[in-house]
Amino acid sequence: MTTFAEVLSAQLRRDPGRPLVTFYDHATDERVELSVTTYANWVAKAAGLLVEECDLERGATLRIDLPPHWLSPVFLGAAWTVGLRVTTSDAPDAVVCGPDGLERWSSLAGSVPVLACSLRPLGVRFAEPLPSGVLDVGVEIWSQPDRFTAWDPPSGSDPATDALTHDEVFGASPADELTAAVGRSLTDGGRLLSVADPASPPGTATFTEPLRRGGSLVLVRNPDPGRLDAVFDAERATARS
Repeated sequence: MTTFAEVLSAQLRRDPGRPLVTFYDHATDERVELSVTTYANWVAKAAGLLVEECDLERGATLRIDLPPHWLSPVFLGAAWTVGLRVTTSDAPDAVVCGPDGLERWSSLAGSVPVLACSLRPLGVRFAEPLPSGVLDVGVEIWSQPDRFTAWDPPSGSDPATDALTHDEVFGASPADELTAAVGRSLTDGGRLLSVADPASPPGTATFTEPLRRGGSLVLVRNPDPGRLDAVFDAERATARS
């Protein structure tokens, strides 16, 4: 398996109902769980949004400026389905941001697509109007279908991030030490508890390694150190990152 789409398809065939991403926010007591199937549906909708509303094509770059949140793996998967490179550049071809990034990125909305996520429960829309030109993910994503097929899908040699190709992220032997370190802590099918941001380069492996190895991610935002052990036990996690 050398691309994100191939890996996700294999997991859908293997065990579509198992949890893939379990999200906690200790500041709001929110808990969200996405099965492999539900995650794939969200990825399809987000990929459709990137293509149909933002006119992005294979080889373009996407900046995902989100905090640790269940939408981060969704937009990672959507980008890789389309063949986009997830970048940390300040001059991307498109941006996905949260409320805290609106001031920074709304000034670009006239020249590149800017998608904003409210980060409210269930992925709902912003309560207040957004700056001109900024698209509200909580509005736009629901009109997209639950299935998406890229007309020009990426290959294993296409870049997944600024530093790594799909082969290097999803191949049998991780190409960077951060990914290898996460992989060493996680058994096949294991559940990884993490507070890292999956959309940031140091944290990407906390999602890609559980996906690649048939496991799952338990992601905690605004972690309360006194509650992490209880989450670890309740979710039957097998490793921490």
